[in-house]
Amino acid sequence: MWREFISTLEPKAIFFTGATEAQIITFERIIHITLPDDLKNLLQESNGVRGDFGLRLVWSIEETSQYNLEMRHTIPFISNYMPFDHLLFFADAGNGDRFAFTIIQGVVKRPDIFVWDHESDSRSWVAPSLYHYLDWWLTGKLNI
Repeated sequence: MWREFISTLEPKAIFFTGATEAQIITFERIIHITLPDDLKNLLQESNGVRGDFGLRLVWSIEETSQYNLEMRHTIPFISNYMPFDHLLFFADAGNGDRFAFTIIQGVVKRPDIFVWDHESDSRSWVAPSLYHYLDWWLTGKLNI
């Protein structure tokens, strides 16, 4: 479903072998977060998605783990920004800004997507779901 949907919006999209259940379980154990169903299903279809010019529309499970751990535990992020424990980052805008779901006690309770602005440390709502994020981002309705 996700591959077909994304391909209609981004014909040059690059897809990968899907993430395994073991990779997803390991991620959830390390990050202490349960992936939202839409993101989990997308990652099982393609472990990350690249758009035109290499834009990372959705990170792989490994990148998602790496960047979320980095933002929560490294000095530059801890020292310069508000905490990120309530966000699950899954993609970036190519300019330093990153897209995320909100987390409450390790669970994504709502499907909304927010963007973190790396310059102002603001967190702003940008889409009501992963589907809309991809649609709006790839059609230019969402501008960062």
